[in-house]
Parts: sequence; C-alpha cells; structure tokens
Amino acid sequence: MDFRHAVAADAPAMAELFAANHHDALTEQERAERGFVQGDFDAGTLRSMAEEGSLLVADDDGRLAGLLGLVSPENLPGPPPPVRALLDAQDSLEWRGRPLRSTAFLLYGPVVVAAAYRGKGVARGLFTAALRAAAGRADVMVAFIELANRASWKVHVDGFGMTPLGEFTIGERAYGVVGASTRPETTPGT
Repeated sequence: MDFRHAVAADAPAMAELFAANHHDALTEQERAERGFVQGDFDAGTLRSMAEEGSLLVADDDGRLAGLLGLVSPENLPGPPPPVRALLDAQDSLEWRGRPLRSTAFLLYGPVVVAAAYRGKGVARGLFTAALRAAAGRADVMVAFIELANRASWKVHVDGFGMTPLGEFTIGERAYGVVGASTRPETTPGT
C-alpha cells in the first residue's frame, strides 16, 4: 500500500469513493456500522484539493483504497458550516491547556476507506501519513466528528488516541472536536 499525496488524476476515483460513503447514500444501519462522510466533494473540488496538496490517498497498485483531507484553515476560502463553527469555537476549545486559536493546527478529514479495505489498516496508514505530512507545519491535527457517527469516533478516539477538545452544535447536529499531536512524545529528562 502506497500512502501518498493525491494528484489531479485521482479525482474521479476519489469522488466515487466519497459518494459511495456519503451520509445520504447509506441506510441508517450502514451509517451506524461503518460511519459516513458529509459535504460537497465532487470531482472538481477533489481535483482542486489534490492540486493544492491537501489530500492524501492510500493507493493499492492503482486502486484507491482511501483518502484523507489535511489542510490549513487559512487555505479554506468560504469554509462549510461545520468548519466555520469549529473556527468560531477556537477560543473555547483547548489543546494542552491553551486555546486552540493560539496553537498551530491543520484540519484533518474527511477520511474515507473503501469497503474492500476496511479492517486492513488503511485508516491507520492514512492517519500515520497525515502525522508525517503535518510534522513541522502544525502542532496538532484537529478533526470534527458528528457525534451520531459513532464508528468514526471509535476509530479516531478509541483507536488512534485522538484527544477530545470540546463540542459544538449546528442546528440539531452535535459535533465533537478531537486533536492529535504532530510531535513525537518525549519522556522528561531524555
């Protein structure tokens, strides 16, 4: 499996993967079992994001196994409502005792893994690739997860150890904000 930055040519496969896992394309049971993604990520949007270097993919010898967004908040003209809400909540969200606003961070997500590759370490590989890509650019990767998306919460918080930072609500939808350090942990005195 090759974990790399996406290129413009990946856009059609990325759009197909995103559409197949979109909240509106899944039944309630499928959303509960495997999670879901939201937002408007068509081939044009994904191509643009790839050209900007803000997408990572898992490439299995030419087959797209997964994708992950990783972008600086400053590079988001007209962010969608959940991103805007997260940015508006920066003073109430804390990373290691400091307001998120005073911490260099990158937005992590969406994350999508193709059905045939679930349970095979693709999400973990993308997470690790994101940590490497973020190192030196930010102190923390920050994601928001709709609290109804228990599968995503389980993977990111329970599985990858991302730290809950707080919550925000948009209308009737509640979101949890989580973060992961991009710096290797060190033991005091070493």
